[in-house]
Amino acid sequence: MGLTALTDQVTEIEQEFVVPNKLGFHARVAAQIVKTASRFRSDVRLIKDETSVNGKSILDVLSLECPQGTTVKVITRGDDAEDALKAVAELFQSKFGES
Repeated sequence: MGLTALTDQVTEIEQEFVVPNKLGFHARVAAQIVKTASRFRSDVRLIKDETSVNGKSILDVLSLECPQGTTVKVITRGDDAEDALKAVAELFQSKFGES
């Protein structure tokens, strides 16, 4: 997990995750990500390969087409970036509530 202090005092943090659940990023998982990301003021970006999307947009998250085993980088940027990343990390760690 990298923490970078930018000159304008905005915190940016990134962490990579592997999609753990059998069905990958389907509608319910995407909705959980968006609902969680939307609780924070920080910008939340999800990156797969060279594609970066808004973590607060369900269509953007679904457009990543992430099956199980896909590596996704999450970048949060803003005054509550640490809390936002921690909340998203908890989703991945809990396998989005799926077995």
